[in-house]
Amino acid sequence: MKRLIIISAVNLKNGGPAFILHDFLNYLDASLASSYKIIALVHSKSVVPNTKNIRYIEFPKSTSSYVYRLYYEYFYFYRLSKELNPYLWLSLHDISPRVNASIQAVYCHNPSPFYKFTKKNFFLDKNFSLMNLLYKFIYQINIRRNNFVIVQQNWMKDEFKKMFDIKNVIVANPNIVISIPTNIKKIQNDKKVFFFPSFPRVFKNFEVICDAVNIVNEKYNDMFEVLITIDGNENKYAQMIYKKYKDIKNIKFIGLQTREKVFEIYAKSDCLIFPSRLETWGLPISEYKLFNKPIIVADLPYAHETVGSYNKAIFFKPNDKKMLASYIEAFLENNLIFAKHSAVKKSRLRAESLSQLFNILLNSRANK
Repeated sequence: MKRLIIISAVNLKNGGPAFILHDFLNYLDASLASSYKIIALVHSKSVVPNTKNIRYIEFPKSTSSYVYRLYYEYFYFYRLSKELNPYLWLSLHDISPRVNASIQAVYCHNPSPFYKFTKKNFFLDKNFSLMNLLYKFIYQINIRRNNFVIVQQNWMKDEFKKMFDIKNVIVANPNIVISIPTNIKKIQNDKKVFFFPSFPRVFKNFEVICDAVNIVNEKYNDMFEVLITIDGNENKYAQMIYKKYKDIKNIKFIGLQTREKVFEIYAKSDCLIFPSRLETWGLPISEYKLFNKPIIVADLPYAHETVGSYNKAIFFKPNDKKMLASYIEAFLENNLIFAKHSAVKKSRLRAESLSQLFNILLNSRANK
Protein backbone atom coordinates (compact mmCIF):
# COMPACT_ATOMS: atom_id res chain seq x y z
CA MET A 1 0.00 0.00 0.00
CA LYS A 2 1.29 3.47 -0.93
CA ARG A 3 2.14 5.91 1.83
CA LEU A 4 0.04 9.09 1.89
CA ILE A 5 1.23 12.67 1.41
CA ILE A 6 -1.22 15.40 2.44
CA ILE A 7 -0.68 18.95 1.18
CA SER A 8 -2.72 21.41 3.21
CA ALA A 9 -3.39 24.73 1.46
CA VAL A 10 -6.94 25.65 2.46
CA ASN A 11 -6.43 29.41 2.45
CA LEU A 12 -4.30 29.85 -0.69
CA LYS A 13 -6.10 31.63 -3.52
CA ASN A 14 -3.66 33.95 -5.27
CA GLY A 15 -0.29 35.66 -5.13
CA GLY A 16 3.09 34.11 -4.48
CA PRO A 17 1.92 31.34 -2.10
CA ALA A 18 -0.61 30.18 -4.72
CA PHE A 19 2.18 29.94 -7.32
CA ILE A 20 4.13 27.81 -4.86
CA LEU A 21 1.08 25.56 -4.40
CA HIS A 22 0.89 25.06 -8.19
CA ASP A 23 4.59 24.19 -8.34
CA PHE A 24 4.23 21.66 -5.52
CA LEU A 25 1.16 19.99 -6.99
CA ASN A 26 2.61 19.78 -10.50
CA TYR A 27 5.81 18.26 -9.13
CA LEU A 28 3.96 15.74 -6.96
CA ASP A 29 1.63 14.77 -9.79
CA ALA A 30 4.49 14.18 -12.23
CA SER A 31 7.22 12.80 -9.98
CA LEU A 32 5.87 11.20 -6.80
CA ALA A 33 2.36 9.98 -7.61
CA SER A 34 3.71 6.61 -8.75
CA SER A 35 5.20 6.01 -5.29
CA TYR A 36 2.83 7.88 -2.99
CA LYS A 37 -0.87 8.53 -2.66
CA ILE A 38 -1.43 12.30 -2.67
CA ILE A 39 -4.30 14.34 -1.23
CA ALA A 40 -4.46 18.15 -1.33
CA LEU A 41 -6.72 20.13 1.00
CA VAL A 42 -7.82 23.31 -0.78
CA HIS A 43 -10.49 25.93 -0.45
CA SER A 44 -11.66 25.23 -4.03
CA LYS A 45 -10.57 23.09 -6.96
CA SER A 46 -10.73 26.23 -9.07
CA VAL A 47 -7.40 27.41 -7.59
CA VAL A 48 -5.36 24.30 -8.47
CA PRO A 49 -3.77 23.15 -11.73
CA ASN A 50 -5.05 20.24 -13.78
CA THR A 51 -3.52 17.08 -12.34
CA LYS A 52 -4.15 13.40 -13.02
CA ASN A 53 -3.05 11.71 -9.82
CA ILE A 54 -4.06 13.99 -6.94
CA ARG A 55 -7.26 13.78 -4.93
CA TYR A 56 -8.66 17.13 -3.76
CA ILE A 57 -10.76 17.75 -0.68
CA GLU A 58 -12.44 21.17 -0.70
CA PHE A 59 -13.05 23.42 2.30
CA PRO A 60 -15.04 26.35 0.85
CA LYS A 61 -15.59 27.95 4.25
CA SER A 62 -11.88 28.10 5.04
CA THR A 63 -11.45 31.55 3.49
CA SER A 64 -14.72 33.02 4.76
CA SER A 65 -13.54 33.62 8.34
CA TYR A 66 -10.69 32.94 10.71
CA VAL A 67 -13.10 31.01 12.92
CA TYR A 68 -13.45 28.30 10.28
CA ARG A 69 -9.75 28.43 9.47
CA LEU A 70 -8.70 27.91 13.09
CA TYR A 71 -11.33 25.22 13.58
CA TYR A 72 -9.94 23.25 10.65
CA GLU A 73 -6.30 23.68 11.66
CA TYR A 74 -6.56 22.93 15.35
CA PHE A 75 -9.55 20.61 15.61
CA TYR A 76 -10.91 19.08 12.40
CA PHE A 77 -7.56 18.25 10.80
CA TYR A 78 -6.57 16.15 13.81
CA ARG A 79 -9.65 13.97 13.30
CA LEU A 80 -8.99 13.88 9.53
CA SER A 81 -5.37 12.87 10.06
CA LYS A 82 -6.40 10.03 12.38
CA GLU A 83 -8.77 8.82 9.66
CA LEU A 84 -6.32 9.12 6.72
CA ASN A 85 -3.10 8.20 8.54
CA PRO A 86 -0.66 10.30 6.42
CA TYR A 87 3.06 9.61 6.21
CA LEU A 88 3.77 13.30 5.47
CA TRP A 89 1.53 16.25 6.35
CA LEU A 90 2.85 19.43 4.74
CA SER A 91 1.11 22.73 5.52
CA LEU A 92 1.84 25.35 2.86
CA HIS A 93 0.35 28.30 4.72
CA ASP A 94 2.28 29.22 7.88
CA ILE A 95 0.10 27.49 10.49
CA SER A 96 1.26 24.30 12.20
CA PRO A 97 -1.91 22.26 12.77
CA ARG A 98 -2.53 19.59 15.38
CA VAL A 99 -2.33 16.43 13.28
CA ASN A 100 -1.26 12.83 13.56
CA ALA A 101 1.42 12.07 10.93
CA SER A 102 4.74 10.23 10.73
CA ILE A 103 6.36 13.42 9.41
CA GLN A 104 4.96 16.93 9.78
CA ALA A 105 6.27 20.08 8.10
CA VAL A 106 5.16 23.68 7.60
CA TYR A 107 6.10 26.17 4.87
CA CYS A 108 6.32 29.71 6.31
CA HIS A 109 5.93 32.59 3.85
CA ASN A 110 4.94 35.59 5.92
CA PRO A 111 7.83 37.76 7.18
CA SER A 112 5.61 40.28 8.99
CA PRO A 113 6.68 39.30 12.55
CA PHE A 114 10.19 40.49 11.74
CA TYR A 115 9.17 44.04 10.75
CA LYS A 116 9.34 46.90 13.23
CA PHE A 117 6.25 48.98 12.56
CA THR A 118 5.38 52.42 13.93
CA LYS A 119 2.11 54.02 15.03
CA LYS A 120 2.03 55.79 11.66
CA ASN A 121 2.31 52.43 9.89
CA PHE A 122 -0.57 51.08 11.93
CA PHE A 123 -3.01 53.72 10.74
CA LEU A 124 -1.81 53.56 7.13
CA ASP A 125 -1.99 49.76 6.87
CA LYS A 126 -3.98 48.22 9.71
CA ASN A 127 -4.17 44.74 8.16
CA PHE A 128 -0.41 44.40 7.86
CA SER A 129 0.12 45.86 11.33
CA LEU A 130 -2.29 43.36 12.85
CA MET A 131 -0.51 40.53 11.04
CA ASN A 132 2.73 41.85 12.47
CA LEU A 133 1.30 41.41 15.95
CA LEU A 134 -0.57 38.15 15.37
CA TYR A 135 1.85 36.14 13.26
CA LYS A 136 4.48 35.86 15.96
CA PHE A 137 1.81 34.15 18.06
CA ILE A 138 0.40 32.12 15.13
CA TYR A 139 3.83 30.85 14.11
CA GLN A 140 4.76 29.60 17.55
CA ILE A 141 1.60 27.51 18.09
CA ASN A 142 2.57 23.87 17.54
CA ILE A 143 5.77 24.86 15.72
CA ARG A 144 7.74 22.22 17.62
CA ARG A 145 5.35 19.51 16.38
CA ASN A 146 7.02 19.89 12.98
CA ASN A 147 9.90 17.72 11.91
CA PHE A 148 10.78 20.53 9.50
CA VAL A 149 10.05 24.24 9.08
CA ILE A 150 10.54 25.50 5.51
CA VAL A 151 11.47 29.11 4.65
CA GLN A 152 12.64 30.82 1.46
CA GLN A 153 15.82 32.58 2.59
CA ASN A 154 18.66 32.31 5.08
CA TRP A 155 17.69 35.47 6.89
CA MET A 156 14.26 34.01 7.70
CA LYS A 157 15.91 30.78 8.87
CA ASP A 158 18.06 32.83 11.26
CA GLU A 159 15.04 34.75 12.55
CA PHE A 160 13.00 31.59 13.09
CA LYS A 161 15.84 29.91 14.96
CA LYS A 162 16.31 32.98 17.13
CA MET A 163 12.63 33.69 17.78
CA PHE A 164 11.39 30.13 18.33
CA ASP A 165 14.57 28.30 19.35
CA ILE A 166 14.29 25.63 16.66
CA LYS A 167 17.02 23.97 14.58
CA ASN A 168 15.15 22.01 11.90
CA VAL A 169 14.74 24.84 9.36
CA ILE A 170 15.10 24.10 5.64
CA VAL A 171 16.00 26.97 3.31
CA ALA A 172 14.19 26.35 0.03
CA ASN A 173 14.52 29.19 -2.47
CA PRO A 174 11.34 29.52 -4.54
CA ASN A 175 11.40 27.70 -7.86
CA ILE A 176 11.23 30.87 -9.96
CA VAL A 177 11.15 30.27 -13.70
CA ILE A 178 11.28 33.57 -15.57
CA SER A 179 11.70 34.31 -19.25
CA ILE A 180 11.56 37.57 -21.16
CA PRO A 181 8.51 37.65 -23.45
CA THR A 182 9.57 37.39 -27.10
CA ASN A 183 7.57 40.45 -28.19
CA ILE A 184 9.38 42.81 -25.83
CA LYS A 185 11.22 45.60 -27.66
CA LYS A 186 13.97 47.72 -26.17
CA ILE A 187 13.43 51.46 -26.49
CA GLN A 188 15.99 54.24 -26.43
CA ASN A 189 14.86 56.98 -24.02
CA ASP A 190 15.49 60.71 -24.14
CA LYS A 191 15.64 60.61 -20.33
CA LYS A 192 16.96 58.03 -17.91
CA VAL A 193 14.08 55.95 -16.59
CA PHE A 194 14.06 54.46 -13.10
CA PHE A 195 11.38 51.93 -12.14
CA PHE A 196 9.91 50.48 -8.95
CA PRO A 197 7.04 48.00 -9.46
CA SER A 198 5.19 47.06 -6.29
CA PHE A 199 1.81 46.99 -4.61
CA PRO A 200 1.67 49.77 -1.99
CA ARG A 201 2.36 48.42 1.49
CA VAL A 202 3.94 50.47 4.27
CA PHE A 203 7.13 48.40 4.22
CA LYS A 204 7.61 48.95 0.46
CA ASN A 205 9.18 52.32 1.29
CA PHE A 206 8.02 54.39 -1.70
CA GLU A 207 8.71 57.58 0.23
CA VAL A 208 12.50 57.17 0.25
CA ILE A 209 12.48 57.19 -3.57
CA CYS A 210 10.29 60.29 -3.67
CA ASP A 211 12.43 62.13 -1.12
CA ALA A 212 15.59 61.21 -3.03
CA VAL A 213 14.08 62.48 -6.29
CA ASN A 214 13.34 65.79 -4.57
CA ILE A 215 17.04 66.11 -3.78
CA VAL A 216 18.24 65.10 -7.24
CA ASN A 217 15.82 67.54 -8.89
CA GLU A 218 17.90 70.50 -7.74
CA LYS A 219 20.49 69.67 -10.44
CA TYR A 220 19.06 67.08 -12.78
CA ASN A 221 15.32 67.69 -13.05
CA ASP A 222 15.21 67.39 -16.86
CA MET A 223 17.39 64.28 -17.16
CA PHE A 224 15.28 61.51 -15.66
CA GLU A 225 11.92 60.20 -14.50
CA VAL A 226 10.85 57.60 -11.96
CA LEU A 227 7.93 55.27 -12.63
CA ILE A 228 6.10 53.84 -9.61
CA THR A 229 3.11 51.53 -9.79
CA ILE A 230 0.58 53.36 -7.64
CA ASP A 231 -1.97 56.04 -8.44
CA GLY A 232 -3.20 56.94 -4.93
CA ASN A 233 -6.45 54.96 -5.01
CA GLU A 234 -5.18 51.58 -3.81
CA ASN A 235 -5.19 52.16 -0.04
CA LYS A 236 -4.41 54.73 2.66
CA TYR A 237 -0.67 54.36 2.26
CA ALA A 238 -0.86 54.96 -1.50
CA GLN A 239 -3.16 57.91 -0.89
CA MET A 240 -0.61 59.44 1.48
CA ILE A 241 2.26 58.94 -0.97
CA TYR A 242 0.33 60.43 -3.88
CA LYS A 243 -0.91 63.43 -1.90
CA LYS A 244 2.56 64.24 -0.56
CA TYR A 245 4.56 63.79 -3.77
CA LYS A 246 2.13 64.27 -6.69
CA ASP A 247 3.59 67.65 -7.62
CA ILE A 248 7.09 66.30 -8.27
CA LYS A 249 7.09 66.20 -12.05
CA ASN A 250 9.81 63.55 -12.39
CA ILE A 251 7.69 61.00 -10.51
CA LYS A 252 5.13 59.25 -12.70
CA PHE A 253 2.29 57.57 -10.79
CA ILE A 254 1.35 54.93 -13.37
CA GLY A 255 -0.84 52.69 -11.19
CA LEU A 256 -0.77 48.92 -10.91
CA GLN A 257 0.36 47.19 -14.10
CA THR A 258 -0.17 43.77 -15.63
CA ARG A 259 2.79 41.39 -15.58
CA GLU A 260 3.15 41.84 -19.35
CA LYS A 261 3.27 45.61 -18.98
CA VAL A 262 5.79 45.39 -16.15
CA PHE A 263 8.14 43.48 -18.47
CA GLU A 264 7.66 46.13 -21.16
CA ILE A 265 8.73 48.77 -18.67
CA TYR A 266 11.69 46.64 -17.59
CA ALA A 267 12.80 46.64 -21.21
CA LYS A 268 12.49 50.39 -21.71
CA SER A 269 13.79 51.47 -18.29
CA ASP A 270 17.43 52.03 -17.39
CA CYS A 271 17.60 51.13 -13.72
CA LEU A 272 15.52 49.36 -11.06
CA ILE A 273 15.21 50.93 -7.62
CA PHE A 274 14.07 48.45 -4.97
CA PRO A 275 13.86 50.10 -1.52
CA SER A 276 11.54 47.63 0.26
CA ARG A 277 12.28 47.10 3.96
CA LEU A 278 10.82 43.58 4.02
CA GLU A 279 10.54 40.73 1.51
CA THR A 280 10.58 36.97 1.53
CA TRP A 281 12.30 37.17 -1.87
CA GLY A 282 11.88 40.31 -3.98
CA LEU A 283 10.74 38.96 -7.34
CA PRO A 284 11.35 42.17 -9.39
CA ILE A 285 15.05 41.87 -8.53
CA SER A 286 15.19 38.40 -10.08
CA GLU A 287 13.18 39.56 -13.08
CA TYR A 288 15.29 42.66 -13.72
CA LYS A 289 18.53 40.70 -13.59
CA LEU A 290 17.40 38.99 -16.81
CA PHE A 291 17.81 42.32 -18.60
CA ASN A 292 21.39 42.71 -17.27
CA LYS A 293 20.65 46.25 -16.11
CA PRO A 294 21.65 48.19 -12.98
CA ILE A 295 19.76 47.70 -9.72
CA ILE A 296 19.83 50.07 -6.73
CA VAL A 297 18.53 48.03 -3.82
CA ALA A 298 18.02 48.25 -0.06
CA ASP A 299 20.99 47.01 1.94
CA LEU A 300 19.09 44.25 3.71
CA PRO A 301 19.60 40.48 4.00
CA TYR A 302 16.71 39.51 1.69
CA ALA A 303 18.14 41.73 -1.06
CA HIS A 304 21.67 40.33 -0.82
CA GLU A 305 20.29 36.80 -1.11
CA THR A 306 18.07 37.66 -4.06
CA VAL A 307 20.73 39.63 -5.94
CA GLY A 308 23.14 36.71 -5.57
CA SER A 309 26.00 36.62 -8.07
CA TYR A 310 25.46 39.82 -10.06
CA ASN A 311 27.82 42.66 -10.94
CA LYS A 312 25.37 45.50 -11.60
CA ALA A 313 23.83 46.04 -8.15
CA ILE A 314 24.57 48.62 -5.49
CA PHE A 315 23.07 48.73 -2.00
CA PHE A 316 21.84 51.71 0.04
CA LYS A 317 20.55 52.10 3.57
CA PRO A 318 16.76 51.89 3.13
CA ASN A 319 16.07 54.99 5.25
CA ASP A 320 18.85 57.13 3.78
CA LYS A 321 17.34 59.38 1.11
CA LYS A 322 20.64 61.25 0.65
CA MET A 323 22.53 58.04 -0.06
CA LEU A 324 19.92 56.97 -2.61
CA ALA A 325 19.99 60.45 -4.17
CA SER A 326 23.77 60.25 -4.52
CA TYR A 327 23.46 56.93 -6.36
CA ILE A 328 20.80 58.32 -8.70
CA GLU A 329 23.01 61.33 -9.43
CA ALA A 330 26.03 59.10 -10.05
CA PHE A 331 23.98 56.98 -12.44
CA LEU A 332 22.87 60.10 -14.34
CA GLU A 333 26.51 61.14 -14.60
CA ASN A 334 27.47 57.66 -15.85
CA ASN A 335 29.88 57.11 -12.98
CA LEU A 336 27.99 54.82 -10.62
CA ILE A 337 30.46 52.15 -9.56
CA PHE A 338 29.21 48.63 -8.87
CA ALA A 339 31.07 46.06 -6.83
CA LYS A 340 30.92 42.42 -7.85
CA HIS A 341 28.34 40.73 -5.64
CA SER A 342 28.62 37.09 -4.67
CA ALA A 343 25.95 34.62 -3.65
CA VAL A 344 25.20 34.38 0.05
CA LYS A 345 26.72 31.40 1.83
CA LYS A 346 24.31 28.50 1.63
CA SER A 347 22.58 26.97 4.60
CA ARG A 348 23.54 23.43 5.65
CA LEU A 349 19.89 22.28 5.56
CA ARG A 350 18.96 23.51 2.11
CA ALA A 351 16.90 22.42 -0.89
CA GLU A 352 17.82 23.70 -4.35
CA SER A 353 14.77 22.08 -5.97
CA LEU A 354 11.46 20.45 -5.12
CA SER A 355 13.11 17.09 -5.73
CA GLN A 356 15.71 17.85 -3.06
CA LEU A 357 13.09 19.27 -0.71
CA PHE A 358 10.89 16.19 -0.83
CA ASN A 359 13.92 13.96 -0.53
CA ILE A 360 14.68 15.68 2.77
CA LEU A 361 11.06 15.58 3.93
CA LEU A 362 10.39 11.96 3.02
CA ASN A 363 13.74 10.30 3.64
CA SER A 364 15.34 12.25 6.46
CA ARG A 365 14.16 12.68 10.00
CA ALA A 366 14.87 15.75 12.10
CA ASN A 367 14.24 15.83 15.81
CA LYS A 368 11.12 17.73 16.84
